[in-house]
Amino acid sequence: KKVSRLKGKYRIGPHNHDVLSIIFGSLLGDAHGENRQMGTGTRITFYQESSHVEYMLYVHKLLCGLGYCNPKVPVIETRLGTGGKVRKTVRFSTWTYTSLNWIHELWYINGIKCVPNCINAYLTPLALAIWIMDDGSKVGKSLKFSTNSFVYKDCLKLVNALNENFGIKSSIQSAGAGNQYIIYVLKESMDKLREIVNPYMVKNMRYKID
Repeated sequence: KKVSRLKGKYRIGPHNHDVLSIIFGSLLGDAHGENRQMGTGTRITFYQESSHVEYMLYVHKLLCGLGYCNPKVPVIETRLGTGGKVRKTVRFSTWTYTSLNWIHELWYINGIKCVPNCINAYLTPLALAIWIMDDGSKVGKSLKFSTNSFVYKDCLKLVNALNENFGIKSSIQSAGAGNQYIIYVLKESMDKLREIVNPYMVKNMRYKID
């Protein structure tokens, strides 16, 4: 069944805090914002490898239930990656909204994704859980965020936000390549992190914090 929808310029905000938490948490990971229709609107595209399909369906269900995307369930797609390697991925996008333009302006400078100065205001428990599920990895008894695409000052904003918002201690370490960094949550803060994000974690993503 074809879904009728308003043009982006007729869709208005403000957007509720859960929606903003999902968007901001996802943009800290693999999601990206895209200006469309000659600057008349922005959409957010969510992307993961097929092994994380349960997580993608969770995000899709949340946004679909709030009217932000096509209700058609995302499917696993196959494409050729670097070196001819076959990759299976899952992706979907929100509708295009002019009322999301401010998010694109916050997150992108000359087409490069950067962490907004106001990240503290949007790094909620839900946003943190989304960030972990999207871009976090278990490392021993701790957790790391693959923040390779962000410059050092952006990683510093995130470390400060984790501490100021939740009292979670973390450190910035080199990713082994020039100007690439990874954020590690200290083991002493893992119990606190689990308590904060547990209500929002998808079952097959809990291994990242266990």
